[in-house]
Amino acid sequence: MADRRIRVLLVDDHSIVRNGVRRMLETDGEMDVAGEAETAQEAMRLVRECQFDVALVDIGLPDKSGLQLLNSMRAEQPKLAVLMLSMHSVEAYALRAIKQGAAGYLTKDISAATLVAAVHKAALGGKHVSPELAEKLVNAIGRGDALPHEALSDRELEVLKLLAAGEKIVRIAEILHLSPSTVTTYRSRIVEKTGMESNAKLARYALEHGLLT
Repeated sequence: MADRRIRVLLVDDHSIVRNGVRRMLETDGEMDVAGEAETAQEAMRLVRECQFDVALVDIGLPDKSGLQLLNSMRAEQPKLAVLMLSMHSVEAYALRAIKQGAAGYLTKDISAATLVAAVHKAALGGKHVSPELAEKLVNAIGRGDALPHEALSDRELEVLKLLAAGEKIVRIAEILHLSPSTVTTYRSRIVEKTGMESNAKLARYALEHGLLT
C-alpha cells in the first residue's frame, strides 16, 4: 500500500455517522473515501463495480445484517479487508465477526487516531484487535467459546435481539422481511440453543451481554 492511497468504502445507513467517519479518515493524508452506501444492496453494487482496499461496515443495516454483508463482500472480493463498525459492545458481535473473517471490530466511540490506525493495519493485511477484544478472544478460547448466543446463526441472533427489545412476532417478521411462522421457528431454535424459554430471560441475557444498543 506504500505506493498508493488506501481506498475506503463506508457502509452505514446514517449519513451523520458516515460524515463523522469520513472527517476522521480525512485527518490522514494516505486514504480516500472512494465510496459510500446506506444499504447492503448498495454496498454490494459498489464492491462489484469498484476495487476497495478497506470497507468499514455497520453491524445494523436496514436490509441485511453487517455480518451477512461481510460474508458477501469477502466472497466477491476475497482480498477486501472488512472492519466492522458498531454501537454494540465488543462482547456482542466481535468474536463472531472475527471468526467470519473481519479484519477488526470497532465501536463508534473510538478516536480518530484509533480508526486511522485500524484502517492502515487492515489495508496491510493485519487485524485490529483492541485490548478489550484480545481479552474476549483469550477468554473464549479458555471457556471453549460456550456463551449461548455464540451458538446462534446470524439471523437467529437478529431475532433474539428483537425479542429482547420487546418486539412481537408479527413486527419482527415485518422488520426482517420474513413470515411470522418463520420467525416463530427461529424463536424455537433460540430457545433450544440457549435454554431460555421466556422473552424476559432472553431480554435479561441480552442486556447482560451487550446485545442491545
